[in-house]
Amino acid sequence: MLSNTIKHIPKTHKLMLSVVAFVLCILVLLPSSFSEAKRDEVVELTPGVEYPLTLPNFTDSTIDTSVFEAEDFVTYKVKAGDTLAKIFSDHGLSPQTTLKVSSAGEDSKRLRSIKPGQQLYLKLNEAGQLHSLKYPLSKTNTLHITTTGDKFESYIDEKKVETLISFSQGTINSSFWNAGINAGLTNTQIMQLAGIFGWDIDFAQEIRAGDAFNMAYESLYVDGEFVGFGDIVAAEFTNQGDTFTAIRYTDGNYYTPNGHSMKKSFLRAPINFRYVSSNFNPRRFHPVQRRYKPHNGVDYVAPVGTPVVAAGNGKVIKSGYNRFNGHYVFIQHGERYVTKYLHFKKRAVKKGQYVKQGETVGYLGRSGMVTGAHLHYEFLVDGVHRNPRTVELPKADPIDEREREKFLVLAKNTKALLENNKRIMLAMR
Repeated sequence: MLSNTIKHIPKTHKLMLSVVAFVLCILVLLPSSFSEAKRDEVVELTPGVEYPLTLPNFTDSTIDTSVFEAEDFVTYKVKAGDTLAKIFSDHGLSPQTTLKVSSAGEDSKRLRSIKPGQQLYLKLNEAGQLHSLKYPLSKTNTLHITTTGDKFESYIDEKKVETLISFSQGTINSSFWNAGINAGLTNTQIMQLAGIFGWDIDFAQEIRAGDAFNMAYESLYVDGEFVGFGDIVAAEFTNQGDTFTAIRYTDGNYYTPNGHSMKKSFLRAPINFRYVSSNFNPRRFHPVQRRYKPHNGVDYVAPVGTPVVAAGNGKVIKSGYNRFNGHYVFIQHGERYVTKYLHFKKRAVKKGQYVKQGETVGYLGRSGMVTGAHLHYEFLVDGVHRNPRTVELPKADPIDEREREKFLVLAKNTKALLENNKRIMLAMR
């Protein structure tokens, strides 16, 4: 019936139907990716920023020949249990080659400490022998092993790092940590900033809403690409109306604008912490003994096992255990000062041992007569308990007199940068 109908259609109409059918076939057979591509959004890429790329799955996910392909390098991703000898053997290289590469100079010793996840770039010649090797040590340094006759030589290629000065400001509303995060600082930078002012400010006890910081720090670039942050160049911290300013000098230390060291003989707090349960209180109701008892110290609450450090240089005069203090450590600092650390989970020093400021002396716990895990810290001057938050601390030596004039010029210029940043940020609000 259909064939009879077609026979009676005029030739002109038959031709038109053929054309339409042909066009429909072309549209059906065309790949759908053509129309999908039109829906892809155009993304602007920022120079110097790395973007993740989705790569195809290879049969061996540890080898990616796309890297250094133009130079005929094969990329090998180090796996658990790999050694240089094993990697070379997997690529058909002899033990003699392994020995020669391992003995290719002092720099080649870096290959002894390869770790899972790192990459080696191997280049073989037409005979299947090793021509050269590259081993990235960091974003700036790469170890090169190259052939010279029948021997191998090693050297480290160090890319030039460009340093730019960046600025950041923050005002504390809930906590110093949150203010740092909101200001775009990394965890490391927040801890560095607290470390600079840690001799003057107890960051668990003395921080208040409205406190603020203003800082200048190094941003590092290699070939126009950001690779990380350097040192804090200068910083200001306003705490309860008092402003402290620190300038970094070429010796790596921080000083006040007039050249006094930011360091003191004692840290204000012997622990990095986020929460403090009890302030200094000479008359305090003891939660276990159910009576009023002097609380001659400060309690710092932190996770069990948190390292507790010596507040200053000194000699351990007691390291023991009793049912009240739990595991405890007492340190004598010179003739006048003693610091006490109570309720450790575990002690890290012994009686008679000398310790340096910042050295771990124990790990926070809940031993002894306590209701919860914390560190109890006491500070004694001439045998009398003093508030470690407010006691006047001995200062470290000021900047060397031979460097003083040069430092004062640096401090003036750097402080001007901080002030200028303040004005810019204020104008932008």
